[in-house]
Amino acid sequence: MPSLSLPRPSAACPVASDGHDGPPRSGVSYRTGFWFTALSFTVLMAFGTAPTPLWPLYAERDGFGTTTTTVVFAALVVGAGLGFLALGHLSDRFGRRRIVVPALSVVTVAALVYVFWPTLPGLLAGRLLNGAGIGLMASTATTYLHDLHHRAHPDRPGAAFPGIVATTANLGGLALGPLLAGAAAEWTDAPLALVQGGFAVATALCLVLALTVPETVGRERRSVDRPRRFALRVAGRRAFLTACVLGFCAFALFGLVASLGAVMLHVKLGVASPLVVGLAGFLMSAGAATGQLALGRLTPARAATSGCVLFPAGLALVAFSLYHPVLWLYLAAIAAAGAGAGLLFKAGVATAGPAAAPDSRAGVLAAYFAVCYAGMGVPSVGFSLLSERFGMGPTMIGFAAALSTAAAFAALALRSRAGSGAATSATVPRPGRGGRPLRTVEEPGVRAAITRK
Repeated sequence: MPSLSLPRPSAACPVASDGHDGPPRSGVSYRTGFWFTALSFTVLMAFGTAPTPLWPLYAERDGFGTTTTTVVFAALVVGAGLGFLALGHLSDRFGRRRIVVPALSVVTVAALVYVFWPTLPGLLAGRLLNGAGIGLMASTATTYLHDLHHRAHPDRPGAAFPGIVATTANLGGLALGPLLAGAAAEWTDAPLALVQGGFAVATALCLVLALTVPETVGRERRSVDRPRRFALRVAGRRAFLTACVLGFCAFALFGLVASLGAVMLHVKLGVASPLVVGLAGFLMSAGAATGQLALGRLTPARAATSGCVLFPAGLALVAFSLYHPVLWLYLAAIAAAGAGAGLLFKAGVATAGPAAAPDSRAGVLAAYFAVCYAGMGVPSVGFSLLSERFGMGPTMIGFAAALSTAAAFAALALRSRAGSGAATSATVPRPGRGGRPLRTVEEPGVRAAITRK
């Protein structure tokens, strides 16, 4: 699960305002709120990936097999998809903090469900709630970080720093979750209760911090403007679809390692250590973060092209390591594939973000993430079913070939679009109410009238 990287604020993509340009009226400063939000984002994402090395322990406790493991894992995907599609857009209308606080509350409840309902139904319920919290948080938190940084530093409207912090918080959390849980499983006697109880405390503390962070969407916008849930600019549909293919492919790898990484290590490489399983998840997310940060200045088309080199190469090495089991090769392959997936996802989100209407950023990103999380769940379940019939090695080869081909076609489409000089044009006006005047938005070669509702 990689990070978000929103388009930099501009005249066509304004940062939300709370109605004044001075210090916040209550709570901590915008700068402190920025770091509180980054911490909350990190903890929540770590909680989502923490079960990666714990699945064998859950399977032993509740007596289920590989297919049930992937179904339980996919419960998070279902919850996240529902959260993204039904609620992920709401921060554009009601405010960032008003969505972050419920997200942390839901995830805290999920952790408590894990602790006090230690059965398979409880695990499913907790995963659904965990996914819903991610669906609320992911697009909102990254938008919130951009808003808070802009309010703290109004003289730096195009700064890349909030995007870098969002990448670090998201992927740092995803990497730390399995590593911490793997260490707990390796060296403690009750890792399941310890990990879930620890995250219940951590998310509750983050909830308290989030309550002090100033809001960045003002009352005037909440009462007068009602942003559309999902609105693309003219000619933005093709860009959005291309982005979705890239994100789907990247998340398919993350879902496979998070759900079945322990099984692959145990069955094919003879490794049962939860710490090593957690290390594999850590290296995958760390590789994604490193790839994004190291090549963060590449254009979306070039990022996708670079990803299409690392991603299939890493997947091919993963398949090779299943036939010639060497632990270091498997770990290196996972890191390389993760780096490629991170670049594919970065190219996707950098393409999807500018395709959004200015007042529908979180909504469009929420829809984009819903597609990505479908990629996390559906291929993993299919992989599990096919591997039972054809074996893990052949299934991995087919998995790698299908994802690499899809990613390559999407990257070619992105390069073709960039080469043709296609510019994202303005939003289609929707009939307003009360005859409100039109607002003009300037874009490269385009002047479009946008109806104010």
